[in-house]
Amino acid sequence: QVQLVESGGGLVQPGGSLRLSCAASGSIFSINVMGWYRQAPGKERELVATITSGGSTNYADSVRGRFTISRENAKKTVALQMNNLKPEDTAVYYCNIRWSWSTLYDYWGQGTQVTVSS
Repeated sequence: QVQLVESGGGLVQPGGSLRLSCAASGSIFSINVMGWYRQAPGKERELVATITSGGSTNYADSVRGRFTISRENAKKTVALQMNNLKPEDTAVYYCNIRWSWSTLYDYWGQGTQVTVSS
């Protein structure tokens, strides 16, 4: 059983910063992709950023240059440093881990709320 536990959400003013963290536990294949997705009210879940176990990163255009994703493989953690936050970044942020080994394994955290408002 794989579990993902997120932390670090909250309320921040425009231009502020937040850091999200996610810890994975359970039986996880060493070659995997961890990432952050978000879902705003009335919208579909969208990719924010991903990082492979080898360290390759991918960002949504809307956050590139403002957000930084990082991971520690030994600790099975992934973090998202969010700077210069904007009201449109308001959403529930979900941690994800996935890998393929004969089939696709795809796990999600419970989500953490990020609200950017003055």
